[in-house]
Amino acid sequence: MKFGLRLRGGLLATLILFGAPVVAPVGAIFVSSSAHAQTVQSISVQGNRRVEVETIRSYFKAGPGGRLDQGAIDDGLKALIETGLFQDVRINRGPGGQIIVSVVENPVIGRIAFEGNKKIKDEQLTAEVQSKARGTFSRAMVQSDTLRIAEIYRRSGRYDVHVTPEIIEQPNNRVDLIFTIVEGSKTGVKSIEFVGNNAFSSYRLRDVIKTRETNLLSFLGSGDVYDPDRVEADRDLIRRFYLKNGFADVQVVAALTEYDPEKKGFNVTFKIEEGSQYRVGAVDFRSSIPNFDPSSMRGYSRVNVGSLYNVESVEKSVEEMQIEASRRGYAFAVVRPGGDRNFEAHTVSVVFNIDEGPRTYIERINVRGNSRTRDYVIRREFDISEGDAYNRALVDRAERRLKNLDYFKSVKITTEPGSSSDRVILIVDLEEKSTGDFSVSGGYSTTDGALAEVSISERNLLGRGLFAKASVTYGQYARGYSLSFVEPYLLDYRVALGLDLYQRQQLSNSYISYGTKTLGFSPRLGFSLREDLALQLRYSVYQQEITLPSNLANCNNVLGSSAFNPSPAFVNANVGVPGVPTNLNSTNGLGCYFDGEASLPVRKELANGKTLTSALGYTLTYNTLDNNKNPTDGLLIDFRQDFAGVGGDVSYLKTVADGKYYAPLVSDLVGIVHLQGGILTKVNDDLRMLDHFQMGPNLVRGFAPNGIGPRDLNPFGTQDALGGTKYWGASFEVQMPFWFLPKEVGLKGAVYADAGGLYDYKGPTSWFATNEVNVPGCIPSTVNPPSAGTCTGLVYDDSKVIRSSVGVGLIWQSPFGPLRFDYAVPLSKGKYDRTQEFRFGGGTTF
Repeated sequence: MKFGLRLRGGLLATLILFGAPVVAPVGAIFVSSSAHAQTVQSISVQGNRRVEVETIRSYFKAGPGGRLDQGAIDDGLKALIETGLFQDVRINRGPGGQIIVSVVENPVIGRIAFEGNKKIKDEQLTAEVQSKARGTFSRAMVQSDTLRIAEIYRRSGRYDVHVTPEIIEQPNNRVDLIFTIVEGSKTGVKSIEFVGNNAFSSYRLRDVIKTRETNLLSFLGSGDVYDPDRVEADRDLIRRFYLKNGFADVQVVAALTEYDPEKKGFNVTFKIEEGSQYRVGAVDFRSSIPNFDPSSMRGYSRVNVGSLYNVESVEKSVEEMQIEASRRGYAFAVVRPGGDRNFEAHTVSVVFNIDEGPRTYIERINVRGNSRTRDYVIRREFDISEGDAYNRALVDRAERRLKNLDYFKSVKITTEPGSSSDRVILIVDLEEKSTGDFSVSGGYSTTDGALAEVSISERNLLGRGLFAKASVTYGQYARGYSLSFVEPYLLDYRVALGLDLYQRQQLSNSYISYGTKTLGFSPRLGFSLREDLALQLRYSVYQQEITLPSNLANCNNVLGSSAFNPSPAFVNANVGVPGVPTNLNSTNGLGCYFDGEASLPVRKELANGKTLTSALGYTLTYNTLDNNKNPTDGLLIDFRQDFAGVGGDVSYLKTVADGKYYAPLVSDLVGIVHLQGGILTKVNDDLRMLDHFQMGPNLVRGFAPNGIGPRDLNPFGTQDALGGTKYWGASFEVQMPFWFLPKEVGLKGAVYADAGGLYDYKGPTSWFATNEVNVPGCIPSTVNPPSAGTCTGLVYDDSKVIRSSVGVGLIWQSPFGPLRFDYAVPLSKGKYDRTQEFRFGGGTTF
């Protein structure tokens, strides 16, 4: 667009006085003498087609007396140009000093099209550009749209993009706007380097940051896309990592990025000044508040003398102390940590100073950016409200909780001055993100065979903070469905209510001769006692039954040409009786097993039909892991108890404890100690076989599923695993990275040693009541060593052998989900245990 000169003052006035004809250049404003001052109605408009005359005149605002002065004409010209409706605007003088506004209208855009775009859809680009179909064409706007399209591609990692706008003229002052896009190849991060890191390897630090190097599987994610904001955030992640590990003086000096035209990617280099590593030399507490005992805060400190200085422990200690002081009535107490470094001893003396802070109150809490999430869902994460004393620790906790909800891309809480000096306004700025998930999962394991799952879930249902999930599983040996619902704030209390409905079917396979069908419902309540301690209460009610192929439960014995199917009672009552088929006339009473029967406890479960279990239980969880998905440091302990017998058909008390301790060793090695154990206790009714613990590679690797513990020894039967009422297990594992592979590949190796035991079977051993012998002449079988009796009782092994193994593993955090391959060699085992040296398991979500 051409803009003419605006001529003012004496030269133009002189020309007018001498009667010289004047035509102002493009955009020029003609200045008439006061004798020829005009009104708005005397403005003549030429060249307009779509824009009404009165609309153009409306941009010229008359002054006092309804006359147009120089300023009004000047402002009118500017306003017309800024509308973007015109290619050209001219103001000329007509006869009698009349003002003539000549315009050339911009064309109308007939259609907008995008060519060459494959990675970004037309709909997304259409929403981003300002030019719109049936709107006014503007070259300035087209240029802006071109830059915007290029920026969108750069944000998705394509810095070689080229965007060319093409204008095709059409009749009736219309144009078609075509954006031709050459997307170019993806511009990723080709290398990430660290300079100055001595305490931690580059391999370890790559695990701390979010930016990833480009590799063969990068197309499944976006971590390798160069994003300057992400790189800047990585600087803070590196700094926080060092501060957690005792490096109080660390500085991440710079994050340098350089584009390599040969590799067509970026090289990112982080420069680090580590400083010295410090330990805590002393911890002290001081208070300037009258009648406040600072030593009473010692129990809320997470900083211990002799431990590595950890800034996160200091921050959590400050938060706990400040909240506790507020509970005691010191609403304005402020805890300020201080530290004195001893550079020679490399120690830090930490001092927590408790002072009276300014008396400031919260006037309002303003929430912005939540178009979908309800306000109350956000506000309930605050432990403070309007009118309360301002407490920075509680505000920081609320911000952390909002981030942990995983409803928002970003959360930031700031303060603004209130209506008076002792009032502040909290501003909560949010950016929402999608919270729904639809996944199709598949996998294969040596236990369950091929498996597929379809699930749909929503973490923020209806914007009310509710969680709901439905899934269907279908596999070679396992099938079922489940429905889950969670209300995280029951009756506006920080108590989570969960409801689960499920149906599972386990089919017989090479490890078990029988199948099971389970239909259950379980409500549960979850309480967060502390950030590292949680309690769950639950009630479970489920119906279970066993299924068996007919050939494993028919007790068939052929006599001549007819089938003979004696009942178990008949077998017991007629052992050794003349006239009974000879294959039943044996002293061990095992005749009906000759064609391969399932074990007695299995067939007894089958005879009992459907069984209802009603149980109350709880789980206490202590969790200090640094990362729940890929931990390298911390402790995770679960203690669970379930009491069955609140109605239903069975009764027992089941107690299980499971603990894992992770510790970083040397050179990126992580050590894991895993201890576990459980006890099943009889309460009133006899224990079922299905209620026993069944163990295999989940206790000691190198053994088959259900491969450990008490087992039926009938040589003619299926020799099913019976399970036990007691088990223990101990494992030590060292995980190590493959330093010669890129970090992004996600491969780790493991070496381990396992030991454990499962024993003390207390389920059915005869067709009569447990331990009852009511057949004349029936002699019960013996156990360890086993020998057959003269009744059809169970002959089984229950030796208390310690099972142990050593092995190696390959762990792959693949884009298809976590995969693990294990090869373990048993070192000690029971005589009748079943081994499985190779084991593979994994799944995917895509």
